[in-house]
Order: sequence, then structure tokens, then C-alpha cells
Amino acid sequence: MDRRQQKTRVAIFQAFGSLLAEQSYSHITVQEIIDRANVGRTTFYAHFETKDELLKALCENLFGHIISSAKDCTHTHGLYSDGSAPESIFCHLLQHLQENDNNVLELLSCESSEIFLRYFKDSLSGLIQSQFVGQNRYTNKDLPDDFLINHISGSFVEMVLWWIKGRMKQTPEELDRYFRAVIEPIL
Repeated sequence: MDRRQQKTRVAIFQAFGSLLAEQSYSHITVQEIIDRANVGRTTFYAHFETKDELLKALCENLFGHIISSAKDCTHTHGLYSDGSAPESIFCHLLQHLQENDNNVLELLSCESSEIFLRYFKDSLSGLIQSQFVGQNRYTNKDLPDDFLINHISGSFVEMVLWWIKGRMKQTPEELDRYFRAVIEPIL
């Protein structure tokens, strides 16, 4: 994708994100997105066939970046200038959320949050599958893998919502400690 196309996608994502912060997903029209992004209808449809496709691309972009950053502890965004990257992938993930790239926290708590929470949970499920279940890094073999993945990813999403609603008073390290205290007994 060339620079012009990248700039257009960014403008559309930003316009869509700002509209989502103002109103529910179901009330947003393609025309409003086009107007806010200052692009033509043909340009919009050259990038996205539908508003739903735009939503999916936005979520993949946001959560894919956060999840891949959490998997790759060398991708730190300057978080660890003192050289102390966390051992826990959950702490690393929370630190990336705290950075709030692309206003992801607002999207997780906006009027249309259920859509974003579902995508976030799905992205987390893939991470948990690869980090724990896929590598048999858990001891309770009586639990079905899909149940365990659903439980851990759902608990993490709920914890993040609790954190956002509480105005993020806890540090990522504190939250990580809470979360691991709850899930380690089942792992």
C-alpha cells in the first residue's frame, strides 16, 4: 500500500473512531464517515466494501497491534527505558493498553463497546491459545481447551473494563498480579 492509501486509511479510521466516541455504531452512516474523513465515496469503497468491513479492519488493526506487541516483548514503544520488560505477557498487554494507542480505551468503553469487546476477546483468545493452551503450559487437564481459553480471555476483558471504569487507578503491574492470582490456580 502506498503512502497516499495509508494516509486515507488512517483518516477513515480516525473519522470512524471519533464518530464511535460520539454515537452508537448502528447510527453511524457511511456518509458521516466520508464527511468526517474528508474523502470521496469512491475512495471509501476502494478501501472498504461496507461499514462492517471497516469495523473489522479497525479492530484487527487496533487489537492485532496490541496483541502482537504483547507477544513480542522486544516491541516496547519505549515502555522499558530502564531495560526491565515484564515477564508476564498480561502485564505487557496492560502496559500497551495503558498507552491507549488510537484511543483503544475509549472504544472499549464507548456506547458501541460490545462490538469492540467481542473483537478484543477474540484477539485475546488467540494469544492465550498460543501462549498457554497450545503449549500445554497448564496443569489442569480436566478442563477442555476451549473452556479454559474462553474463561481466561473473558476474565481479562472484564478486568480491563473494571480498570477503565475505576479510572485506571491501579498500575499494570498491580492488575497483572491480581489477574495471575486468580488464573494461576487453574493453570
